[in-house]
Amino acid sequence: MSLTGSFAAAALLRDVAVAPAFVRLPRLRTSAGGENGGGKPVFRCRRPRVRACSASAGRGRASLPAVSPLGRRRKSGSSAMRGCAALSPRSSANLRRVSGGDFVVVNFYRFVCVENPEEEVAKHVAFLKDHDIHGRIYLNEQGINAQYSGPLADARSYLEWLREDDRFSDILIQISPALSGHAFPKLKVQFKPLVDGGIAHLPLLNPTMRATPLEPSEWKKRVEALSRSRDASTGNMDSDCIILDLRNAGYEWDIGHFRGAQRPEVDCFRSTSFGLSETEVNNSDPLADVDREKTDVLMYCTGGIRCDVYSTMLRKKGFKKLYTLKGGVSHYLENEGPVEWVGNLFVFDSRLSLPPAAYNPRSTAQTCDLQHAFKNEKFARCYLCGSVVQELRHRNCANLDCNLLFLCCPDCVSNFRGCCCSTCMTAPRIRPVLPGHQRYKKWHLYRDLEIQPS
Repeated sequence: MSLTGSFAAAALLRDVAVAPAFVRLPRLRTSAGGENGGGKPVFRCRRPRVRACSASAGRGRASLPAVSPLGRRRKSGSSAMRGCAALSPRSSANLRRVSGGDFVVVNFYRFVCVENPEEEVAKHVAFLKDHDIHGRIYLNEQGINAQYSGPLADARSYLEWLREDDRFSDILIQISPALSGHAFPKLKVQFKPLVDGGIAHLPLLNPTMRATPLEPSEWKKRVEALSRSRDASTGNMDSDCIILDLRNAGYEWDIGHFRGAQRPEVDCFRSTSFGLSETEVNNSDPLADVDREKTDVLMYCTGGIRCDVYSTMLRKKGFKKLYTLKGGVSHYLENEGPVEWVGNLFVFDSRLSLPPAAYNPRSTAQTCDLQHAFKNEKFARCYLCGSVVQELRHRNCANLDCNLLFLCCPDCVSNFRGCCCSTCMTAPRIRPVLPGHQRYKKWHLYRDLEIQPS
């Protein structure tokens, strides 16, 4: 699929809605959409567990409990366009060029009271069984969190159906090109926490407890002002304002981040502890010694949900001036381009890394900001030799039992045969080095191969 077709598909879907995205945070040693994936969609709620027989739409019907129609449906509007906003002139032009078979990736979340989440899961399962959708859709008492891929027609159909429910009628979405078919190996619809880390006790349904969302244009003004202040003071950040990156170290910050944002020192979101310690002073914590009532804390993540969750934690700790980037980095790149952003954006699907141009075709294609890389010992560095990498894209360790996501230069890929260390090179379950942007598949495809030393 061409990028023109991808952007046209994305523009058409944006007429259904536009907004934040998030995906379930995997463990660091994980293959995003690779080895652990399967071909069978799994639909889960506590009672019953439903497994369909095929990933293809229209095949292998799952046995489903009888469910009532989705609650609080609106009846107005035509069936073809019910729930859709009016098309803008640009989107109308795109509509004439878009094929319903173009694949897109859609992300959205919404904190809202869901009284019967298990029943809600069953309703979504019943609708999706006839659609070619792969991804992760989580529902619980606090709302919904979804990331999925599919042909434009099916992706749009699910959004239209969802927005017929008053609870989700104005839900906002993020769209990006799927590049080559599905970005996820299968479909999972589950009753489970929207974010890992134990958040059921947080007042997420109270918007006053969450940070104030800043539109991308306002965020741009803030970060540009901070950059000017930093340059004028020979590199020192304004102590009255802090940019907080709530993503993960290693595989997110290291390929892209906002200038002036400190690198996180955690491998997963649930380990983040910025500003939460009552007694210990941690030198790696940018909030450890700040005025909690006067300091502006600007938080960002990929799509917004982690910032909403974490801001409620900080609010309970006494932080007053909390702000988030509305829609996350993906929404910012789409609207403002890579202003004060350096590098690519890590995404938790088979694509792994997207340049700003994937969200905004007017953005200049980027591989690596060499000047920034040479100044920073972590950004865009090979995991093995420390040299600056030209391509900001991770690979999985060839050792199946390690599977570490890491950046690697071409020389080290060859010398270490796709592994992250010499120890992994001698492991019993070694997969071949994959060329280009290929991702590892199931182990049985490699099990009987004899991997030759380079």
